[in-house]
Amino acid sequence: MEITYKHDIIPDTDAIIDLYVSSGLNRPVADKDRIAQMYANSNLVVTAWDKHTLVGVARSLTDFCYCCYLSDLAVHREYQRQGIGKRLISLTKEKIGDGAMLLLLSAPGAMDYYPKVGFEAVGNGFIMKRIH
Repeated sequence: MEITYKHDIIPDTDAIIDLYVSSGLNRPVADKDRIAQMYANSNLVVTAWDKHTLVGVARSLTDFCYCCYLSDLAVHREYQRQGIGKRLISLTKEKIGDGAMLLLLSAPGAMDYYPKVGFEAVGNGFIMKRIH
């Protein structure tokens, strides 16, 4: 199995939804239009492919010079623990450059993962939660 990575393609919305479901990442998968909007309004999407199958995605919002919010990191359940997530993060960092910080909000089940791939916990953040 050879995984290829791309940063110049927005995957089909159905493929994204399938990936979210298979990865266990909690996203509004019943709302196809919202998923499509999430990707249409993101300016950095790095994807992982096994031939023609989407197996991983890192979706971010960034200015490419100061800050980047990594909103989604998802890897298909059958492809987890193979370094794909770590590679998606690495490629995201490569695209934003050394001058930009990378920030994310972790899913509860992934809190132990992010320190292992180089993230530091921060205690100075705040959130206004979405209504729906």
